[in-house]
Amino acid sequence: MKTFKLLSFSLVENEEVEYPLIDGIIINQENSHRSWVLEMLMEHQHKDVFNRLQEIGDVVDVNVVISYPGNEPAPFEVAVYGVKPIGEHISVLMKGTLKRARRKYAETLLSELLEDGLSGDELLEQFESDMRTRPVLRTDEAK
Repeated sequence: MKTFKLLSFSLVENEEVEYPLIDGIIINQENSHRSWVLEMLMEHQHKDVFNRLQEIGDVVDVNVVISYPGNEPAPFEVAVYGVKPIGEHISVLMKGTLKRARRKYAETLLSELLEDGLSGDELLEQFESDMRTRPVLRTDEAK
């Protein structure tokens, strides 16, 4: 097994919603099922969202950034296995698999900005902004 720091977490349902983390860990179980375990400590206010996901038991799409803030978000398909109060926070336990091999976010973003007709300083400013905020790309929305 390999353990990594989980830096950011976004739930992708109708739209991508980022949930701020107090702390997080992600474990590659390195088994034949290619399973991963995600555990996140977050604000108590998000409890209802994750309780609902646990109750319905469906697999959901999430994007996570692992180890370094500049890393490309990794897409996973996960199910919620537990939501537990810890003091004033909650711990959310998820299990799932890496969705697909990661594509090159920067190259795809640049391509989309060029398709939008941006160039020069405007292109550079939008590219730098979007690399920080990591919006969902049109190619992801079409899937």
